[in-house]
Amino acid sequence: MTATRPDPHATLEGSTVLLRALTLDDLPDLFDAIGHPEVFAGGWGGGPAAYRDTYEEWREFILRYLDWDRSNVTAVVLRDGDRLVGTTTLGDFDLANESAHIGWTAYAPEAWGGRVNAETKRLLLGTAFDHGFERVKLQADVLNERSRSAILRLGASFEGVLRHTQRRADGTWRDTAVYSILREEWPAVRDSLDERLGAARL
Repeated sequence: MTATRPDPHATLEGSTVLLRALTLDDLPDLFDAIGHPEVFAGGWGGGPAAYRDTYEEWREFILRYLDWDRSNVTAVVLRDGDRLVGTTTLGDFDLANESAHIGWTAYAPEAWGGRVNAETKRLLLGTAFDHGFERVKLQADVLNERSRSAILRLGASFEGVLRHTQRRADGTWRDTAVYSILREEWPAVRDSLDERLGAARL
């Protein structure tokens, strides 16, 4: 099966979240959801030094940080109340080698540890494999223990640490922990996620 980029404007629906294309009109609501120091503290966006406490400065940052043109940048919306609680991206499409990357993920702190991330990743992984991808990469700053634990809970396999892959916002070098899920692993990962979602709270 030849890999193809999923429609960036498609809407994916779970029982808890709805995923749709993030638009510029969404940015005030996204700022309300993730414009908090604790979101950046673990390493998202370049780490604590990337945090901006005004909407205007944060908007300039997010316009540079997200890969708007080449990736499927997604709004994560709670179906109950239609409230935007985060963003994630399916990108780094390598169609020849059937590889993609789920990343750039941040949620409102109140959404941490419940169904939101598991269902969001369930929907995005399913879309990637349905579109012919063989490998989906997930990664995090090596210092971001919360994100690394969340990736492992999804069922991804740890591949190793790439050293000094990019600069953090404070100028220090980031080492990146890399994980992946392969097509042959997806049925077991999917079943585990479905079981987890069946028991999870919001």
